[in-house]
Formats: sequence, structure tokens, C-alpha cells
Amino acid sequence: MTDFNQKIYIAGHQGMVGSAIIRALKKQGYSNIIGRTYKELNLTNQAEVNQFFKEVKPDQVYLAAAKVGGIYANNTYPAEFIYDNLMVEANVIHAAWVNGVQKLLFLGSSCIYPKEASQPMREDTLLTGKLESTNEPYAIAKIAGIKLCESYNRQYGVDYRSVMPTNLYGSGDNYHPENSHVIPALIRRFHEAKESNAKSVNIWGSGKPRREFLCVDDMAEASLFVMHLDKLTYNSNINPMGSHINVGFGSDISILELANLIKNITGFNGDILFDASKPDGTFQKWMNSELINQLGWHAKIDLEQGLMKAYDDFKNHYQVLRK
Repeated sequence: MTDFNQKIYIAGHQGMVGSAIIRALKKQGYSNIIGRTYKELNLTNQAEVNQFFKEVKPDQVYLAAAKVGGIYANNTYPAEFIYDNLMVEANVIHAAWVNGVQKLLFLGSSCIYPKEASQPMREDTLLTGKLESTNEPYAIAKIAGIKLCESYNRQYGVDYRSVMPTNLYGSGDNYHPENSHVIPALIRRFHEAKESNAKSVNIWGSGKPRREFLCVDDMAEASLFVMHLDKLTYNSNINPMGSHINVGFGSDISILELANLIKNITGFNGDILFDASKPDGTFQKWMNSELINQLGWHAKIDLEQGLMKAYDDFKNHYQVLRK
């Protein structure tokens, strides 16, 4: 029988993914959900994390806290991306084990896979080739998180799982004009171009690369689905020792097609100009989600529907974002 009062800690509860997981948990009837802001708990500080786990003693942990950003941010702050993410993962996973947490879900990223991985990318292509150079520090940190979970499972018999989402977007996203991912950056850029009656919007790269996008509310549902799989089902399907599982939408789209879709949703009437002198990143990133689909989970929110919801979220927060 499900205990809806068990103590569940969401690391990164104010972020896009963490807040979506909270919405999904509440929808299912869970009520004892715990979160801490950065001011209350610095997850890169081992002593603070250890003290928190010792005092709170959560039953489950969703590790959604991470330093994230697009190509510009990854290129500009590589030291921060590898250090912050390594420290957060190591501190939370180790403290969870020390304090008796048996179930933990770590959220990774599609960038863990090699730059030249065949598409769509299968779980078993991990560590079979070189990573994309623009986000290698972040990817290495996320791979370390997977291996931390694997290692603690092997040595201590806990049940720490990892899910690898494709590119996420939706309510609560970061709309910074330079440090955000492609969808929120484009939403803001097209909206502001419309407001200022600009003649065109400039976008990095050629527009040819293809990306897969998943609404964060679908990702939250997938996270709960994977966490709730019984241990035998999970470990018998994922090798080695419950390593990781992909979560994707099921199809991809070119950046040019995406830009035109966002242009139409925002109502911008000008031109789209691509700057091919800027990096494209990996040409295609598309997750093979056959495993989680076979286990019973499928994405429900199509891209246009999800983008319309994301644009509504942006408009609701735009006045605050401008300050």
C-alpha cells in the first residue's frame, strides 16, 4: 500500500523540473513534500547537506538540483558547470546513503551521450565516444551522477535510479536572454521583437541542427513512473545494476522549424536570420525512449500545445523578468 505521507525531499524544488515534480506528487496525493532554498541549504556545502539529512531524515529523494544553461553559458562558465554539479550530486547522494534513504532518483541530461552517437541515442551508447566539446564539463558531471547511483547500489544495496531527460521546456523555465536553453531564449527573443516592432530576430547557428523537446510536466510524470517501478522490474530491464533510463518525446525538430513555430505562437511578423558563424553544437540529439515506453510510460503533451503553455508562463512572469 502506498504511503502518501512519506517524507519526500525535492532537491531543486524551485527549479523548472523540481516544481513540476512537486505538482505531479501533489496530484497523486502526496502531502509531506520538503524543499529548501539556496539560502536555507547550499547543496555544494557538504557540512550543510549532511546536517540537513541528519535532521530531516527523508524517505525518498528526487535530485533535480543542477546548474544548467545553453551553449553560451556552458562555453562561458565551464568550471562552474562541472564543479557545482559534481559537488551537489556527491553531497546529496552520499548524505542520503549515510542517513538511510533507500530510494533516490537522479535527473541527468541527454548531453551525456557521445557527440557521434547513432540516433536516436540508446542507453548503452554511454561512454562509447567523445562528448560534444561545448558542454563536456556539464556532461561529465552528469555521467558522474549516474555512476554514483550505480556504485552505491552495487556496494550498499540501495535503490538509487537515474533518468536522462531530453531537452526540457515549460512552466518555471529560465528565460535569461543569454544563459537559458533554446526554447525559453527564443520565446523571450521573439516576444521582445514583437513588442519593439523589430524587423528581424537573429539566432545562433545555421538552423539545421535537430533537437527533441519534452514538456517538463511530462518529465515529472515520467520521474514518478520510474521511481514507482518495483525494484525487480527496474533492475531486470536496466543494465548494469539499474544504471539509467532515457525519457524523451519520441521525435525531433530542426531549430529552423522550432523558430518558426515559436514565431507563430508569439505573433512576431518579422524575419528570422541565422548567424552561421556561431556554433551549432551537436547536429542531432534524439533520445531512444523504447525502454521506458515498453515499461508503460509515454509522453502526452505535443510540442505546439506545450509551447503555447510555456509562452503563457513567460508572459505571466515577464514584468518580473525585465527587472
